[in-house]
Amino acid sequence: MFERYTEKARRIIFFARYEASQFGQPFIETEHLLLGLLREDKALTNRFLRSHASVESIRRQIEKHTEIREKISTSVDLPLSNESKRVLAYAAEEAERLADKHIGTEHLFLGLLREQGCFAQTMLAERGFELERTREEIARTAGDRGMAGARRVAPCDPALYSDLSEKAANGDLGVVVGRDLEVEAVIEILCCKQRSNPMLLGGRGVGKRAIVHALAQRILEGKVPRALADKRVIALSPQGLSAWDLNRERVGDIAKMIGIGEESENLIVFLDGSPTSLDPEKEASGGGQTTSMRQVSQGTGTLCIASTTEEEYKIASARFPWIDKLFRPLFLKPLDDDQPLTALQANKHKLEKFHGVVFAEDALGFAVKSADSYLNDRALPGKALELLDAAAAAVKVRAEEDKAVPDELRRCRARVKSIVSQMDKAIENHEFEKARKYSDEERNERQKLAELEKKFGAESPAAPVVTRADVEQVIAKWNAYPYAD
Repeated sequence: MFERYTEKARRIIFFARYEASQFGQPFIETEHLLLGLLREDKALTNRFLRSHASVESIRRQIEKHTEIREKISTSVDLPLSNESKRVLAYAAEEAERLADKHIGTEHLFLGLLREQGCFAQTMLAERGFELERTREEIARTAGDRGMAGARRVAPCDPALYSDLSEKAANGDLGVVVGRDLEVEAVIEILCCKQRSNPMLLGGRGVGKRAIVHALAQRILEGKVPRALADKRVIALSPQGLSAWDLNRERVGDIAKMIGIGEESENLIVFLDGSPTSLDPEKEASGGGQTTSMRQVSQGTGTLCIASTTEEEYKIASARFPWIDKLFRPLFLKPLDDDQPLTALQANKHKLEKFHGVVFAEDALGFAVKSADSYLNDRALPGKALELLDAAAAAVKVRAEEDKAVPDELRRCRARVKSIVSQMDKAIENHEFEKARKYSDEERNERQKLAELEKKFGAESPAAPVVTRADVEQVIAKWNAYPYAD
């Protein structure tokens, strides 16, 4: 449905769904789309509303107008209301009117103004917005795609970075337990004038990534100072850092390199997996990852969060004194005794969903107690999650081996997988007509698959249970052969 939408426009839909869930509303209404627009496209918002007070007044008006109910889980896929569906249809028409191939945030803005009588249009009209005048102004500035985030930059491989703000809005980040103090410390460092880049120090599995995930979640919920309220959090892999290093003279800033249509000063970049081995010769020639870290944090206006171990940090800061001038270290202690189990209980659903299993309570407790003996180079809760992951994989494999799948059903599943792969490739190449054809094929094939699964009794098999005994079997295997690090 959203193949033609720019990334910013898609993020508006994600944020709108989040806003609706927080208000406990069963549908994504036009006011939620407006809140998503105000949150995501600061350039467009500043151009038309011009003041933070105006944005806050809109939110207050929506809160006053809405009957706030119990929050809905962000994992629930809320549908668009009829008014919101018409807004999206109008946005597509506005894109065609401007001869734009993609539907951007400016088109969604015009779509809201076209839906006469909806709550979002009423609020905008009260503030002096008129459809024709706004349409003319957007048309005059159509050449400046930076205004509405529609500047087309070929994105790099998505494997090189992860948009944590989008994942937070989509409910894809886990629950962080026992790290409130560290998250608040990160927020304070980011708000400093000097050394405003946190360096998270701790062993593997201690939860360095989790702290950054918690930061993205707090920004989404508005639980940060105003200086960080508009920031977008992305995680850049070491490969992504190298890609930026290779292309920095061509594209200038990191936001353009990954093709997200954002200003670099609006980003908080988590250098996910900072280099663990430093090559002095390569660094001396200006081509190493540590040099790239310096250029990202110093030359692009981007706030950075990095992570490594204490030992690696000592080596790096001794060899490169500028690291201590740019980054402020934050030492992470292991969680208290009862907190790793709480963290597993809060986040087990992701592993359960991935493997199609259910964890017994005794498996969780045993994983926490035994992980120290078999993964002593890592910290809790990460190493307990790794042990549960291995146990779940083993249980899933056994369940598949025990159940013979009819050839007819196996072939149908393979066809669905092939069609989805072809559709993804067509979307990636912007061949949207071909993608729609594959989408129709997928729908038909999935219907056949559902019929076959019903025929063979495979439509809703009971999820296998991972028990303490399954965790013990994994440990026994690890004792029988060296654990692959």
